[in-house]
Amino acid sequence: MPRLAVGDLAPDFTLPTADGGSVTLSDLRGEHVVVYFYPAAMTPGCTTQACDFRDSLASLQGAGYKVVGVSPDAVDKLAQFAEAEHLTFPLASDTERGVLEAWGAWGEKSLYGKTVTGVIRSTVVVDPEGKVELAQYNVKATGHVAKLRRDLKIA
Repeated sequence: MPRLAVGDLAPDFTLPTADGGSVTLSDLRGEHVVVYFYPAAMTPGCTTQACDFRDSLASLQGAGYKVVGVSPDAVDKLAQFAEAEHLTFPLASDTERGVLEAWGAWGEKSLYGKTVTGVIRSTVVVDPEGKVELAQYNVKATGHVAKLRRDLKIA
């Protein structure tokens, strides 16, 4: 799958969310949006990453960034995850993997020395005009949000 690069128009999407609503990327035009892709709710790495976003949410929002998490999990599992970890940003369900594929976050990856097909842990920052401002693929769950904040120059 091709990956997004700085300057690309971010593919629009509308996905159902854990809170029973939906999120549409184009509805967020005029704002910076951090879209992060993770393999599975309620797994150790994904929980660490989601809690890091939760714990950094005030500083991200204070700098003008919205956060949206996307995984192939069903909405009910995302709702359980959001409740268990007190996540207050949208968690979107992409069970068909169309958004994951369009954003370059689905494909071959190495997992414990084996090549598998699945979610490539990725973060894409979209600028207020809907273009890619930053695209990071194969990110680590631990420490990624701190690195992202440094990259975006957010204290």
